Amino acid sequence: MLFSLEDIMEYVEENDVKFIRLVFFDIFGSMKNISIIASQLPQALEFGITFDVSEIKGFMNIGESDLLLKPDPTTAEILPWRPQHSRVLRIFCDICYPDGRPFEGDSRHILKSTVGKLSEMGYTCDIGAESTFYLFELDEYGFPTKKPHDMGAYYDVAPADRGENIRREICLTLEEMGIQPESSHHDEGPGQHEIIFRHSTAIEAADHLMTFKNMVKTIADMNGLFASFMPKPLSNQSGNGFHVNVCLYEGESGRSSLLSGENETGRSFIAGVLRRINDISLFLNPTTNSYGRFGQFEAPLYATWSLQNRQQLIRIPKNLRGEGRMELRSPDGSANPYLVYALVLSAGMEGIRDGLELCEPINVTYKSDIDGLVRLPENLEVAVNYAKRSEFLKEVLPENILSTYIEQKKEEYDGYVKAEDKEDYETELYFGSM
Repeated sequence: MLFSLEDIMEYVEENDVKFIRLVFFDIFGSMKNISIIASQLPQALEFGITFDVSEIKGFMNIGESDLLLKPDPTTAEILPWRPQHSRVLRIFCDICYPDGRPFEGDSRHILKSTVGKLSEMGYTCDIGAESTFYLFELDEYGFPTKKPHDMGAYYDVAPADRGENIRREICLTLEEMGIQPESSHHDEGPGQHEIIFRHSTAIEAADHLMTFKNMVKTIADMNGLFASFMPKPLSNQSGNGFHVNVCLYEGESGRSSLLSGENETGRSFIAGVLRRINDISLFLNPTTNSYGRFGQFEAPLYATWSLQNRQQLIRIPKNLRGEGRMELRSPDGSANPYLVYALVLSAGMEGIRDGLELCEPINVTYKSDIDGLVRLPENLEVAVNYAKRSEFLKEVLPENILSTYIEQKKEEYDGYVKAEDKEDYETELYFGSM
């Protein structure tokens, strides 16, 4: 990890770095970048790099078209898949106005601010992700198809699992970049795979997930395949979830997590997430395609929690030492993790402040018909309407982000309703970009 200008410039020289990739994100979580040559790095670190946002979707209708990228040197990592001569160094950036003020549309800044509020309450957290993706074959022209790379199933081994070497390459590359995967395996769908990450701070967890998604797509392409994080690329198969695992600590991290299902503070945190889940579902499940996951293949359908049942929204698994974590199972692969983590933590903090009482655990199936259960949104329009009415979101997110996000998602849903072939509409809109 590099902190000072001297450290990073020495690292650049010792590792034959010639290009610096300055990475940033729009509010929808799409990765963007600007490349500069290594000699410009000192100036970029001191003064930032100006860039034009007028043509970038997701940067809202701001009066100024120019914003500033401020590189975060602690995120500097060499991209192992780029040439080993004249190497490429990637750095995540914060987005600012020309006068240095944080740009309200920077979701990375929103998460940093949320973590700061959690710290002011006397708590810290670690977050780990479980991310699934599909590997598909390319056609004769190099374009992605929806033909799975293999016909393997849950936890299969080779030769049924044809992706084990690609997962191995992904995990080794992650380690080379200082990111620790805990495990990997073939998932339930044909050509579907899952990587589980070790817990880290909230910002690191989001940075790592974004690095991972870009890496998976790159390595798949290098192997003549296409990787998709689209929530439901195959309508009759398991969807791509993005499970969020949270450990909450009083004071410094590393102590016993409060999210065991027994600690009162932890129970209030969980109750807060349950209360606000439909308010924030637009950001956890931001596409028309997202809602085909719910109620199938262990994806949740109701706002319920359980100690072990995987069909519930929240699960509280424990390890052999009795340490628990909160596993939120509704987010999917199309979500922006910076906003997901910020909203989940904000909902949990609200639960603690309000002293919410957690209901008893419920183990229901998708066919259950129990009075009083809150159902997750049925489609994107329902999620948009929840978000439009949410006072909670108005308190947590800047007004411009909320209005821009809602407007874009309403437009996507309107297009979906009008489309004669809804699967083709979603494929064209989402498949190639997720």
